Amino acid sequence: MPRVDPHNSTEYWWDRHLTGLSLMSADFTTHEYPQHTHDALVIAVTEQGGSVVKSRGELQDATPATLFVFNPEEPHGGWMGRSMRWQYRSLYLTRLALDRIAEELGISEVPYFIRNTFADPDLIEAFHAMHLALEDGRDVFSERELLVGTFGTLFQRHGSGRTLIKAPPRDRQLLARAVERMREEYATDLHLEDLAAGVGLTTFQLIGLFKRTTGLTPHAYLTQVRLGMACRQLRHSPVLAEVATAVGFYDQSALNKHFKRCYGITPLRFAKAAALSS
Repeated sequence: MPRVDPHNSTEYWWDRHLTGLSLMSADFTTHEYPQHTHDALVIAVTEQGGSVVKSRGELQDATPATLFVFNPEEPHGGWMGRSMRWQYRSLYLTRLALDRIAEELGISEVPYFIRNTFADPDLIEAFHAMHLALEDGRDVFSERELLVGTFGTLFQRHGSGRTLIKAPPRDRQLLARAVERMREEYATDLHLEDLAAGVGLTTFQLIGLFKRTTGLTPHAYLTQVRLGMACRQLRHSPVLAEVATAVGFYDQSALNKHFKRCYGITPLRFAKAAALSS
C-alpha cells in the first residue's frame, strides 16, 4: 500500500487573490497512476527515489535530476518502476492562477511546453525551495518572489517560443523609490506586487531590477532593512518577541534565524552586548 504524506490532499492557496494554486507532497512505496489529465499546469520535483512516467507515448524516468512539467489537459501516468520509493512534491496551477502569473511577468499568455522533462539543477532547486516556502506559509513577500521568479525562469528557459519577458529598466531612480517605500513600510505587511506597481514595474521586473543593481532580491533587501531596525531597537529593548513584530518579522524565531545568519550571533547576545557598552 502507498504511504502518503498527510498533506498530499491538502490544498494550499497562494493568497486570497490567486485561487487555483495547489501543493502536494507524497511518499510512495508502491503506487501506480493510470493515464489521467489535470485542468492545471503540473510541476513535479522528485526528492528521493523515483518512478517511470508515461507521456506522449514515451517512458521517462522521474529522478531528483529531472523536473517534470505537464501542460493543462496533457495525459500522463506513472508507476514505481525500479525504485523502492518515490518521494516527490508537485504544484498545480489552474488557468486562473496562470493568468495571474502571466500578468505579473508582463506576458500575454503562458507558453506551451513541447517537452515534459528538463535536466536543470538550478530550476529544480528553485521549485523545491518555493514548494517548501509555500507550504510553510509564513512569509508572503518571500513566497511571491519565489513564485514569480521561478516561473519566469521556467518560461524563459524552456517555454515554447521563448516567451519574451521584458528586462527591468536600468534606472536607479526606480530602485531608490522602491527602497524608500521599504524603509517607510518595513514593519507592515508589505506585498511584493504592491511594491512593484508603486514604481510602475511588473513583479518580475522589480526582482530583476534589485538583482542587477544591489545583488540582492527584494526580499533579501527588505530583510536587511528589518534587521537594521531590529539592531536599533535591541539597544533599548531586550524583549525579542516585541522587537520581531515591531520590525516586520513573522515571529521571534524568524528574527533569530535571519539575525544569526547575517550577523553570526543571536539577537539576545547582541542586546546584552549593547547594554554593556551603553
